[in-house]
Amino acid sequence: MVVDSTAHTATAPVTGTVAGVPFLALPPASATDTPAPLVIGLHAFEPPRSQAALAGAVPMASLPAWRVHLGLPQFGARLPEGGVAEINRRGEHDYLLELFGPVVEEAAAELPRVADELRAVFPVADTPVGLVGVGAGATAAVLALAGNRLPVGAAAIINPVVDPAQPVHARELRTGVPYQWSAQAQRARDWLDLTARAEALSRTGVPILIVNGGLDEVCPPEHGRALHDALARPGTAHASEHALRHIVVPDLAHAIGPEPGLEPGPLTPAGVLTDRALTEWFHLHLTASRQVQAPTRP
Repeated sequence: MVVDSTAHTATAPVTGTVAGVPFLALPPASATDTPAPLVIGLHAFEPPRSQAALAGAVPMASLPAWRVHLGLPQFGARLPEGGVAEINRRGEHDYLLELFGPVVEEAAAELPRVADELRAVFPVADTPVGLVGVGAGATAAVLALAGNRLPVGAAAIINPVVDPAQPVHARELRTGVPYQWSAQAQRARDWLDLTARAEALSRTGVPILIVNGGLDEVCPPEHGRALHDALARPGTAHASEHALRHIVVPDLAHAIGPEPGLEPGPLTPAGVLTDRALTEWFHLHLTASRQVQAPTRP
C-alpha cells in the first residue's frame, strides 16, 4: 500500500493506493481519536469519472465517517497500455463485453480487499461499511452487495445502470453505430441486470437509497423505480421506507458533475440536494458507531 502521508492531517484529503487501487479519502467531519465508520465510493464512466471528482460531487461534509473514493479499473492511473485510445477501441469494438462488463465486475471483486487494507491505514471502526456508487459505479456496488462480498451497513446508488442496455443504447444514439447483440452479450446483459438481483439484495437486509436524476436520459427514473419496486415486495427486509427509498432529483442529469469530470467542480443546486440525501441516509443508517448520529435539527 502507498499513502501520501504528507497530506494526512485532521481535515485534508488523503491520497494513495491500496490493493492496487488508487483512492482519495476525506477524514471524518469531527476530528477525534475514536475510530470512525467507513464509506466507500465508486465513480461513473461519465462525470464524475475519477475519485477526486466524486469526492467533490458528493462530499457529505458533515458526516463523521471516513469517505474513501476509489478509482475504477481502466480509469486514471489504471489506464491499460495504449491509454485513452485503447479504451476508445474497446468501447467501439464491444462496449458491453470489453469495457462496461469487465470494469464493473473487477471493481466489485476488489472491494473486499480494498476495505481490509483501508482498515489497516486509517482509524476505521470495526463496523459494516457504507457503499456509494454513481452510474457504472452503482452497478459495481450492487454486484458486491448482492454477492455478499463484504459487510455493508447501508448503500446509496445514484443514477444506477439498472440494465446495461441503457448505456449501450445511448452510445448507439451518439455514434450512429448499432450494437451487435451476440448471445454472449445477451448473457452479460442478463447477468448485470440489477432487477434480477432483487431477491439476493433483499436477503442482505442492507438499507438502500436509490437516487435518480429527473433529467437523466441514459438511465431514466422509471428504471430506478423498477429496481425499488422489485426490492419492496411485501414481507421482505426492504418493504419499509426506513430500509429502502427512491427519490428523483428534478434537475439532476446523468452526469452529476462538469466535464471533463476528473477534478471536483462546483456543486449545482441539484448536486446539493443529492449530497444532502446521501448524507442524511448514512447519518440514519451507519449507527453502529456512536459517532454517527442523525444531525440535530433546530
